[in-house]
Amino acid sequence: MRKILLAGAVAALTAMPVLAAPDEENTDKTTAETPADAIVPQVRTKDLSGTFGGQRISYTATMQEHVLKGEDDKDEAVIVTTSYVKDPLDTSRPVFFLFNGGPGSGTVWLMMGAFGPKRVAIPTDGTDDGAPPYPIVDNPDSLLDVADLVFIDPPGTGFSYLTDDADPKDYYGLNPDARAVAKVIRLWLNENGRWNSPKFLGGESYGTTRSAAVVNQLEGNTYNDVGLNGIVLISTVLDFALDANVPGNELPYITYIPSMAATALYHGKATAPSTEAFVEEARQFALGPYATALLKGQDLPQAERAAVRAELSRFTGLSEQFLDNADLRVTPARFYKELLRDRGLTVGRLDARYTGRDYDSAGEFADNDPSFYGIDAGYTAAINSWARETLGFETEREYQSIGREPGQYWTWEPEGIRGGDHYMNVAPYIGRALRENSGLAVFVGQGWYDFATPFFAAEYSLNRTGIPQDRVGFHYYDAGHMMYVRDEDRQKLSADLRTFIRQQLQ
Repeated sequence: MRKILLAGAVAALTAMPVLAAPDEENTDKTTAETPADAIVPQVRTKDLSGTFGGQRISYTATMQEHVLKGEDDKDEAVIVTTSYVKDPLDTSRPVFFLFNGGPGSGTVWLMMGAFGPKRVAIPTDGTDDGAPPYPIVDNPDSLLDVADLVFIDPPGTGFSYLTDDADPKDYYGLNPDARAVAKVIRLWLNENGRWNSPKFLGGESYGTTRSAAVVNQLEGNTYNDVGLNGIVLISTVLDFALDANVPGNELPYITYIPSMAATALYHGKATAPSTEAFVEEARQFALGPYATALLKGQDLPQAERAAVRAELSRFTGLSEQFLDNADLRVTPARFYKELLRDRGLTVGRLDARYTGRDYDSAGEFADNDPSFYGIDAGYTAAINSWARETLGFETEREYQSIGREPGQYWTWEPEGIRGGDHYMNVAPYIGRALRENSGLAVFVGQGWYDFATPFFAAEYSLNRTGIPQDRVGFHYYDAGHMMYVRDEDRQKLSADLRTFIRQQLQ
């Protein structure tokens, strides 16, 4: 979304304390001598161990504030990273930098749901996370066996914040945000002596947009000095024209059809031998008869309209009368409300497996997204418990899992992309990086039931001119935006990424 909730999911059972050896202590490496008006960055470390990918690994967890200064050398932003580095230090190991999206989302979702050494355990079957306590459990699917992990909370997210001396416009926007994240990555490499380590960059949702913009800062624009081995895009949004349901723009209707087909099949509103087969049928219909019909506009012959309407009904599970009333163009918001109206239910946006019950069954818009309110409390509880109680991070600030401040100032203009600033499309950044770095490859992970960043839109964005196709690989999962909330898909995602990382090191 421009307002994409960068995403995550989790939830309910009984709280389990994170155990540490009796002699483990939090250590504060705060610098002792600094100017009186300077921010003293907090650094908390803890030695821990766990089993990841079948390997027993000792690691150091470090939660650290990085201070970014303005041109007048005043402290402007405090950016928090949480890193997990295998002991003993091995600089030949890859470093994987990760963040979520929003653009105001903290990295809680990827850290406490997918790849961190601990995760919050919520139901995986599309039911909500309920009430606390929420169990925080070992995460054998963490990628610590193949890479050191650095989770970044960009400006205005998580515990990261701007000072009173900062102008929000210098940090909140596609390129200002990317420059700040790129600067933090370079600082981390400096401080940890990891410049020659293999490097991977990954984001979820708007975090994939950020990934493209950060790659442009690291390899193609501001610095040109940080080579990457891999880019990981989870629930991808690169071309925002595909999310613009405005009169005259037919692309969103086309790219949502396969997601609607997968959802209709999941909820028993369509029939097919498999999700993959039905989705492929829907792709071909969307690109062929359906796209042709929309492009003909009011010149569409009635017989052709009737044939397309019947097929559209078969794929979407919606009645031909409804589709006729909508002029064959169904927005996602209408689909959430209409698909299961006869059952008095709505379906989720982030994950259409989830269902909700509105105040009533009238109207055309759902009251809320059941796939978000079904997971958010568990994640927020987990990150605060882990950061404050286990890692010993001290702050009076609230953790911004979905912060609103960045969105109040956000600017979307890309820079250096052919075609100008007519709309936001950062896929060309990835194409340029692939063309100029022969050792770079892209991993794309998509859920069938994700309407925030539909998989067909990701496919469309990444097969445009100028993007080498031999180093872009797609992987699909039987869940939604945060596919890792489903146990089977978290395990599959972890295994797929292990394979990707190892292949890039060969």
